[in-house]
Amino acid sequence: MLAFFTLLAFVAFMVGTPGPANLIVMLAGVRQGLRQSIGFILGLIVGKIALNLFIGFGFGLVLAEAPVWQMLFSYVSAGYMIWLALKSWPASDADTSNAEPAQDHFRFRNGLFVHPLNPKAWVMCVLAWGKFAPALGDFSVQLPVVILTFAICQLCLHSLWCWLGTIMGKSLRNNVRLTRAMIISTVIIVLIAVLL
Repeated sequence: MLAFFTLLAFVAFMVGTPGPANLIVMLAGVRQGLRQSIGFILGLIVGKIALNLFIGFGFGLVLAEAPVWQMLFSYVSAGYMIWLALKSWPASDADTSNAEPAQDHFRFRNGLFVHPLNPKAWVMCVLAWGKFAPALGDFSVQLPVVILTFAICQLCLHSLWCWLGTIMGKSLRNNVRLTRAMIISTVIIVLIAVLL
């Protein structure tokens, strides 16, 4: 039981702290609100499940042995997350209205690729599998426990980040500066994650 709570504390801390995915989900809250971003959050969860399956079955080791592929992967992931954030760049005050249907681009399919292309997500999954999963028992126990722990923490904490974005978006409605500041912050965090 101690092994599970140690894993849970690690996952909750890693999923809940600021990073590219949380800033993007907060931006989704600012732009669309929590209700319209639920599909995006579910896409984030399914993407992390796929990443955990990939790493849990040992495929992450193949990537770890190829530094050129790691570098290429980092640049592709940064490009995708920056592109996703920049798609929200408002042209004017009217463009930040939550009622505008054109901003509904934080969808399930967009969320699917955020974690598999997020270096922070790779690090947390590799650490979860390498440091915490072995203490849970055999692989038939490790796989569902690790995946469900991540999924539940993501559902709660990504929803919280999105809700905070929704509150900010409602309290500062039509605020182009807020939206642009969120986008710039996301781009900076993504670049820092890739370059460091």
